[in-house]
Amino acid sequence: MKLRERLRYWFDSTMDRGTPALIGWLGLASVVLIAVTATAVTLFTDSDTEANGGWRGVAWMSLLRTLDPGTMGGDTGGPVFLGLMLTVTIGGIFIVSSLIGVLTTGLDHRIQRLRKGRSRVLERGHTIVLGWSDQIFTVIEELVEANQSERRSCVVVLADRDKVDMEEQIRARVPETGRTQVICRSGNPLKQADLELASPDTAKAVMVLPSFGEERDTLVIKVLLVLNNRAWTGTRPPVVASVQDSGNLAAARLAAGEGGLVVDAEDLAVRLVVQSHRQSGLSAVWNELLSFFGNEIYLRPEPALAGLTYGEALHRYRRGIPVGLRTDDGRILVNPPMDTVISARDEIILIAEDDVLIELADAPPAIVESAVVLSPGRPAAPDRTLLIGWNSRAPKIIDLLDDFVRPGSALDIAAPRRPATRWTTPLDNLTIGHKRCSPTSRPSLESLDPGDYQHILVLSDETVDPERADNRTLVTLLHLRDIEVRLGDPYSIVSEMNHDGNREVAQVTKADDFIVSNRLVSLLLTQLAENKDLYGVISALFDPAGSEIYLKPAPHYLRPGVKADFATAVEAARRRGETAIGYRLGHDRDTPPGYGVHLNPPRTAPLALGDGDHIIVVAEGP
Repeated sequence: MKLRERLRYWFDSTMDRGTPALIGWLGLASVVLIAVTATAVTLFTDSDTEANGGWRGVAWMSLLRTLDPGTMGGDTGGPVFLGLMLTVTIGGIFIVSSLIGVLTTGLDHRIQRLRKGRSRVLERGHTIVLGWSDQIFTVIEELVEANQSERRSCVVVLADRDKVDMEEQIRARVPETGRTQVICRSGNPLKQADLELASPDTAKAVMVLPSFGEERDTLVIKVLLVLNNRAWTGTRPPVVASVQDSGNLAAARLAAGEGGLVVDAEDLAVRLVVQSHRQSGLSAVWNELLSFFGNEIYLRPEPALAGLTYGEALHRYRRGIPVGLRTDDGRILVNPPMDTVISARDEIILIAEDDVLIELADAPPAIVESAVVLSPGRPAAPDRTLLIGWNSRAPKIIDLLDDFVRPGSALDIAAPRRPATRWTTPLDNLTIGHKRCSPTSRPSLESLDPGDYQHILVLSDETVDPERADNRTLVTLLHLRDIEVRLGDPYSIVSEMNHDGNREVAQVTKADDFIVSNRLVSLLLTQLAENKDLYGVISALFDPAGSEIYLKPAPHYLRPGVKADFATAVEAARRRGETAIGYRLGHDRDTPPGYGVHLNPPRTAPLALGDGDHIIVVAEGP
């Protein structure tokens, strides 16, 4: 190979090294030009060299003319000196112009790299969200609210999307982030190299966000495998995720390993649908408990209550309401027997607006005995429920519904075709029937005689995309509400929605409860990312074998119209072995955002409830 070719190859290789190499070559060219010019002036112009301070002075003059061509305008001297100064000035123009171009190109390239979100995040104690879907906005809103009391917090979103597009969508949907910084990075969570961009070793928690699509659970499981197989340095942060199909739960939990927590989203939706079907307003209660806006659930050690019974502890808080205990051996006791003794190592399960607002009372409050109702309420009667539509969750809903209803209850399935599902276990309390129906057809709905039912469940159609399914549900709700107005409000409605935005639109139907499983899962995952121990409490509240949340008629606890306070309602519930956590005002049942629900109200503020109001309690049965 010729020397010229080797030098050319070497030069090309250095040029390929980017902006620093280009700046180096331009700097070298400047040095050579100044040195050659100063040497030529020294050799050919003795008087001009002496007048300008020798070689060093001429080199300095050449440098100034290289950087600023206008400096040459004041030069005096012989023709050779002026010619050389002109030469160095023209050379400087080319060099400086090239340098500006190189710097501009390099800066633009750097900005483009930053816009692509490929730089590593150097944060500590941040929450990582892996993946992208409409649920991301709910998660960020909740994390922002959860960190309001923090001086500074950070949320890092890593998804295989354009960084700028993610940031613009987040700013549009969550304009106020307070003290929480939201950082987006573009990368595939399934790739270890991309995962490192989010600095998982220093994170507080990692959340794997589910998405829509047939392979949604598969993608979640693969991400959990990547996280579980990663070589962690230091303490591994909690990893929380969810699966949409209960059949994938075991595989997902195996993939997550010991440090992971996987939620069964399908089971959560089924349980909330079933529990809400007889209790108008329950979804509003759960939306508040799972959200960081309003009241949420806390676990708090309270050595000052050691030796007291659980029933006595109900009146020992000025702010905050106990709902159970977590014993020192890890058992979760929701609404335990009132004579359960609290030990110094037990934790109190509380509902409060914030953990810093929980406050013990100096003494138990006074009870308005004249307002307490001692006689038990009427036993629940058998139900007649209408199930409109059919999807993969329907068999589970029916099985779980059989555990909640009284013997002799009936459930009619209204769908275009008779379901082919056969129950794996016999139903003890329900009698199943079928009526042919087109859910979006008004005449078809009227032929069902909906006024004959106390409760109506509207299921989301899985044969179409989620948006179209919500549109069909909305049409069905409008028809049902119009029919109800003509009949005089004989039934309650619980409906499934896929997108929370469609729930807001559907509120004009005044449907009692909307079960938006994706939103509820987002709220739950955010709660678990902040406190992993809450999973046991929430699971216990959804377990039909124990105590659940009920909305019971207020006259069963307080005399209608008699002035009392919430402390008296707590005492009335305590005498029944129940824990009162709030109330619902009937005249506000259609008023957003709370729909009449008041959790953890002031204990001693005046309160008078009537026939249309309810006490919200944690109890073993309706």
